[in-house]
Amino acid sequence: QVQLAESGGGSVQAGGSLRLSCAMSGRYTTAYCMAWFRQVPGKEREAVAVMASPGKTEYAQSVTGRFTISKDKVHPILYLQMTSLTPDDSATYYCAAYEIERGTCSWSDLLYDVWGQGTQVTVSS
Repeated sequence: QVQLAESGGGSVQAGGSLRLSCAMSGRYTTAYCMAWFRQVPGKEREAVAVMASPGKTEYAQSVTGRFTISKDKVHPILYLQMTSLTPDDSATYYCAAYEIERGTCSWSDLLYDVWGQGTQVTVSS
């Protein structure tokens, strides 16, 4: 069973940066799709960045050019580098994963069946 654990959230002022980390642990032998989601209370969870396929990343329009999703080259860690943060980026951020045999990873949270506990990001103006 795979587990995910996020870290790196916190409070920053608008214009600041944060890097979130998501450590994958447990036994896994297959490929996984991985993505970052965020959720604000009272709103639907939204995907912000997806490792769509090896070497290909995709971003929500609201974060394009400001956020970067990447994987550690040695350890099973997923990152989300966030720059030029605005108060609208305040949310609980989750990393998520699901097994995939082939194809492009999905943006739908319905397919992701492994989730971290979330890390809070608060951006003040």
